[in-house]
Amino acid sequence: MADEMEIDPLQRRFEALRGSGRLLSGTRPRSLRESIDALADGSHDLGGRTDVYGDGVVGALEERVAGLLGTEAAAFFPTGTMAQQVALRCWAGRTGDRTVAMHPLAHPEVHERFAYAQLSDLRSVWPTTERRMASADEVADFAEPFGTLMLELPLRDAGFLLPSWEELVATVEAARARDAVVHLDGARIWETVPHFGRPLPEIAGLADSVYVSFYKTLGGISGAALAGPAEFVAEARAWRHRYGGQLYQQWPAALSALAGIERELPRLGEYVAHAKVVAAALAEVPGARVFPEPPHTHQFQLWLPYAAELLTEAGLRLAEETGQALFGGWREPGVPGVACTEVTVQGPALEWSPQEIRAGVAALLERVKQ
Repeated sequence: MADEMEIDPLQRRFEALRGSGRLLSGTRPRSLRESIDALADGSHDLGGRTDVYGDGVVGALEERVAGLLGTEAAAFFPTGTMAQQVALRCWAGRTGDRTVAMHPLAHPEVHERFAYAQLSDLRSVWPTTERRMASADEVADFAEPFGTLMLELPLRDAGFLLPSWEELVATVEAARARDAVVHLDGARIWETVPHFGRPLPEIAGLADSVYVSFYKTLGGISGAALAGPAEFVAEARAWRHRYGGQLYQQWPAALSALAGIERELPRLGEYVAHAKVVAAALAEVPGARVFPEPPHTHQFQLWLPYAAELLTEAGLRLAEETGQALFGGWREPGVPGVACTEVTVQGPALEWSPQEIRAGVAALLERVKQ
């Protein structure tokens, strides 16, 4: 009977975060009602009709993204996984080379069930296995031919890492010298501007195509876009239809993406700056390690020498008992007794001072030891 009355872990987490007055990482989860109300937060005219197979508000979003990135066109996709596969497939057909150079920690290798190989008969090669983007020399001297170089900016599973601007330009030029095209996995490209010190069109302009996400960073419901030359995007639309991505209506996702562009995009510089403050405070906690230090974006990894299960439970108890929520879930990526979490500095984190951060982690670790 007791087991039957146990609260679902996801529901417990939802209620703990909803009841917290202060959050250090991420944002307060919305209820269904709040999510519906938030769709009207953007500047898009709600008096018009809904979209039908990609026009209307979806078309307006595509134009907005192309304008932000400085590309000729952009196409909305229901998922980033679909957008990535279509991009790589299109470039393979155009170059005549089905080999894609990418990082072993890149999203298609880790989070997409190898869809590029299973659905499109593509293969990957790794110019480097180091926890960083491949260097220009590694790309230039790589022994095997490849038609596309895919660069993930930032490289999320390595710690949201970015190269320097000079390194990025040199790597792209090395790929061009091999007659390869360059595709950017720019799911989080929005927050790379402070690190590179360049506007979005200049960053996106290095590549032949760019994928961006609307729920990562911008807080949209879902969805992504694939941007690039008009002819390439037209072909991508055809493959989107074949892959089942030509949905009848997608206005909720499009509206939330437009609202996120209006609300979050102007604040990313502030988030990235404060992430350095948060990371420095966390690095002072005994036994803690922040990576990278300082962070390259508004996201980074935090490592602590405790079991992931203990840290997750202690974090929930801290939120339930004090109304302070520090981190999301923890995982153990191969080292027993050492756990890692991803810290995302957004609006709620701006309220935290270094002293409050250290005190909050001290309260967390007290509950771990209990």
